[in-house]
Amino acid sequence: MQNPFTTTYSKIPDYTYIPTEQTREIIENFSYDRPSESVYKITGVRGSGKTVLLAKIEEEFQSEYRKKEGWLVYRLSPTRDMLRQLASAICKENIIKEKYKEKSFNISANVMGTGIGVGMAHTGQDELFDVGIELEEMIIELARCGKKIMIGVDEVSKTQHMIEFASESGKWTRAGYPVYLVCTGLYDNIEQLYNVNNLTFFRRATTVKTDPLNLIRISDIYINKLGVDKEKAREMAKLTNGYPYAYQELGGLYFKKNKNDTLEDIKESLKAELYAYAYEKIWEEMSAEDRALVRLLTEKREYSREEILEKMKKPGNYSVYRDRLDKRGIISSRRGYISLALPFFNEYIKDYCMEG
Repeated sequence: MQNPFTTTYSKIPDYTYIPTEQTREIIENFSYDRPSESVYKITGVRGSGKTVLLAKIEEEFQSEYRKKEGWLVYRLSPTRDMLRQLASAICKENIIKEKYKEKSFNISANVMGTGIGVGMAHTGQDELFDVGIELEEMIIELARCGKKIMIGVDEVSKTQHMIEFASESGKWTRAGYPVYLVCTGLYDNIEQLYNVNNLTFFRRATTVKTDPLNLIRISDIYINKLGVDKEKAREMAKLTNGYPYAYQELGGLYFKKNKNDTLEDIKESLKAELYAYAYEKIWEEMSAEDRALVRLLTEKREYSREEILEKMKKPGNYSVYRDRLDKRGIISSRRGYISLALPFFNEYIKDYCMEG
């Protein structure tokens, strides 16, 4: 039997996917005739399911039911010219092919970069070609024909391609065109885009932070896919702390376990995987101030605000660091208490990160 659990980053689990409230929220909003939000930014720590959430939203609007409603879905890579990617994809729609067949230049050729040069088209005499203007014209035509566009972008960061694309998409939002953007990224990478001129709309767009998975649903998956009893399934679910990467990794390790392997043996393998493929990178990306705070959270499960203030060298900065770590998905906070959100992260810090 094939392992039903997926441990590869960005790969969508077919048999072990657990729906989340964030997915339903975005799909429900876009389903209205006049959605209240046109842009969603999905953030969370590495391995928290950002890409899976985006993929499930794309999958919904690519369904036959949604296609009949007029939805078109485009996936763009933030590492290449995003405006040209979108224009190239839209050019393949029959509506646009029909609209542009009488034009004196071949827009598709120019979009694909095979015209005279970047931004130029040949019509017997050279004339300026602006991909932003052409895209807007195509979007207007699609809207006139009852089409709605959903654009998905995974792992955005502050690149020139993303800045140019976000600036143009802001124009579409202000104009009220039926264009909807869902992007994912680490909190720091998305935050860097906030300070770019003319991207105020992006700052104000709704940010959705990935939540821990429901432990009851994790238990049910373990029971159904691994054949364990309810007690063991609950014990395994608690080990994951709802962290999606840990959930998939633990399931995969248990599925492949040797006959004599105990859950304690598998737990040690799980920690090794988390340390090597998630926590090392998460720690590298944290600032010295953030590291100093999380080092104070390693001795017990939860700390009160007062306890942490007593331990901090500069307690006046507590709220700033707490909020930042919470937005990144590294800590959880509730009514004056904070704790580390990731399973075994305290052990990783004590074993490898107490100095430097």
